[in-house]
Amino acid sequence: MTLPLAAFVAVAAFLTATLSGVFGMAGGLVLMGALALVLPVSAAFVTHGVLQLVANGWRAVLHRRHVRWDIVGWYALASLIAGIAVSMVAMVPSKPLLFLLLGLIPGLTWLPKSWIRLDAARPSQAFLSGLVVTGVNLTAGVAGPLLDIFFVRTELTRHTIVATKAATQVFAHLAKIVVYGAPLFGVAGSGVPPVWVFALAIPLSMLGTVVGGRILDRMTDVDFKRWTRWIVTGVGGLYLVQAAQLLLAA
Repeated sequence: MTLPLAAFVAVAAFLTATLSGVFGMAGGLVLMGALALVLPVSAAFVTHGVLQLVANGWRAVLHRRHVRWDIVGWYALASLIAGIAVSMVAMVPSKPLLFLLLGLIPGLTWLPKSWIRLDAARPSQAFLSGLVVTGVNLTAGVAGPLLDIFFVRTELTRHTIVATKAATQVFAHLAKIVVYGAPLFGVAGSGVPPVWVFALAIPLSMLGTVVGGRILDRMTDVDFKRWTRWIVTGVGGLYLVQAAQLLLAA
């Protein structure tokens, strides 16, 4: 891997971890698209999984007093089941399909609340979220907006939402690393960045998480929910344009 490409991955890790530290999901969406621009899809999935595993894990540690561990437990069980099921299919999406999925997923944030009867605070729906979110995560690389619809009707504060979602995503990204990383292990030319790139990007990701948490403390719950929707929608629009360009060029 060239030095400019390594620098791109490291900077992207910091900036997107900061974004996720504030909004809980937008950073992962941005990072997946950035990595898919410069890496093969499978390598992008693995790299994204490692960096987001660290970012989400560290965010969960920093906000651990706000985590709803009952939700995390049901989610983790379902995530394991979903990971096993998807690993049996072994389908890697093409780049046009990947960007199309990345562009469509943010539209979920605009579903009218009256249509949504989901509440992650209920055990059955925490389990359901683990199944569908991990499944989509293993197909599109990210599923933050989908996870969010399980929290829009809860009475949780912004800190509890960010902390609990971060803890659940540790399992989703771990599944992604195992499913896509195992076939790439020891394969030359797989596109996965070398260890030294991760050694540089991971501390920056942790630093970005701390910075994002400081910004989150200064926000209100109203601003948190409003800005999340608009940011992921804007990013989704850019991905739809990228998908169209790739399809037309094919």
